[in-house]
Amino acid sequence: MTGETPGSGLARRRRRLSDDETARRMLAAAATRVEAAGLTVSLEHISFEEIIRDAGVARSAAYRRWPYKDLFFGDLLRELARGAVPAITDPNPGAVGAVARTLLASLGWARTPGLRRALAGEVLRESALGEFEVFHRSSAWRTYLALQATFRGLPDGALRAEVQRSFAESEGSLVAGVATAYARMAGVIGLRPRAGVTYETVARAAVATLRGLVLMAPANQEITDRRFRANPFGAPEPAEWSEPALAIASVVLGLVEADPDVEWTDEHERSVAAMLRSGRWAAG
Repeated sequence: MTGETPGSGLARRRRRLSDDETARRMLAAAATRVEAAGLTVSLEHISFEEIIRDAGVARSAAYRRWPYKDLFFGDLLRELARGAVPAITDPNPGAVGAVARTLLASLGWARTPGLRRALAGEVLRESALGEFEVFHRSSAWRTYLALQATFRGLPDGALRAEVQRSFAESEGSLVAGVATAYARMAGVIGLRPRAGVTYETVARAAVATLRGLVLMAPANQEITDRRFRANPFGAPEPAEWSEPALAIASVVLGLVEADPDVEWTDEHERSVAAMLRSGRWAAG
């Protein structure tokens, strides 16, 4: 007698996992590590042995699936590229409510076509810094930027083509979400894109600006900390701005103009105010 009991840890053998289950566990464990620590411009800091331990799979099964570490990294790149951006573009109900409150506070500006861009500027002044800080602190966003750097170093072939397709889908999702948000805000205020410009163009330009600021911020703390009073878009009075808000607002508002077809009457203003209070404007 050894003292073992049926079902105890000593008596119970580990269930043998299929190759697909081993792969799923390994990739999930590696993605969890990346999400927690971020990704550098390579994957060399990711330990294959530690991933095996985190995944709870047999070493023999892991090495049978990926005889070489580079093969695992290739599959990990595919996995990360598929999901990096959508995770940081989820709707934020709090941000939607803040935009509505900002618009309601100065909605009368929209009566004057020349002040509609200033009203949009108020929204961006209030919201753009928060968006920048979310992206700046996000390990998912840092991972995405690092993935792009890693992708540029991949040789031509099936892996590069697949990762490129994943990036295209992720970028398309990000741009579409931002474009939709801008189109809704502009429609409420009475703005439209300038001739030849689409909201997708506006969104791509804004996202590129935000991305550049995020990349610059670690070496330049002023991007995050600096505040100054300014009136860049002809508002009734100056207000406090941050550098991210000014940069993003300048890009966005340079590509839109007052819509001459919008007649801003008392009735129209009451309708817009009711829509903002109800939240219907953000639902399309």
